[in-house]
Amino acid sequence: MLTGKNIYKRYGQVEVLKGVNLEILKGEVVSIVGPSGSGKSTLLHILGTLDQADMGDVSMNDVLISALNGRKLAAFRNKHIGFVFQFHHLLPEFTALENVCIPGWLAGRKKNDVKNEATSLLKMLGLSERIENKPNQLSGGEQQRVAVARALINKPDIVFADEPTGNLDSANAAELHQLFFDLRKNFNQTFLIVTHNEELAHLSDRVLHMKDGRIV
Repeated sequence: MLTGKNIYKRYGQVEVLKGVNLEILKGEVVSIVGPSGSGKSTLLHILGTLDQADMGDVSMNDVLISALNGRKLAAFRNKHIGFVFQFHHLLPEFTALENVCIPGWLAGRKKNDVKNEATSLLKMLGLSERIENKPNQLSGGEQQRVAVARALINKPDIVFADEPTGNLDSANAAELHQLFFDLRKNFNQTFLIVTHNEELAHLSDRVLHMKDGRIV
């Protein structure tokens, strides 16, 4: 479903990725682990089209997405890829519902259809009483669940999660772990997760270990 071939990336004199190859199958939950500076987040950002490799190809469902740019790349990302980050990145002036709706509205979908779907997602994630709350009225765990709902609103092929539990206490982290696997079970959702959390990594279908810019 997702393939990265011979991916290299350099920042200045520092070679961050040194020929990475990987393949993610539909419905897998895969974690990438490794020490800080090993290239995990850089790889995730390149696979997720947020950054460009210096060399190598990234394909998703037989589309060479590393060859896309501009509006075509943005449209592909919005339709096929969801993101969950450590710091949520919710827009503070918008409610939980509006934050979840934004990617759907940007995709040109009907406004009410997106709102109805976003409401259903938030209810499914246990946030039915928080729909009209703004981010500063939500706990860290609630904000992260809003971010998950936002990642899912366009029914992406894959969700990339970069240290998704890094800002959560152990109870909220455990809930988020379970949520990922519930989503895989119920919707065959694919996840690629960069994490330092050993518990989450061990629950995954596969663990990819990175060291010095390579998968080892």
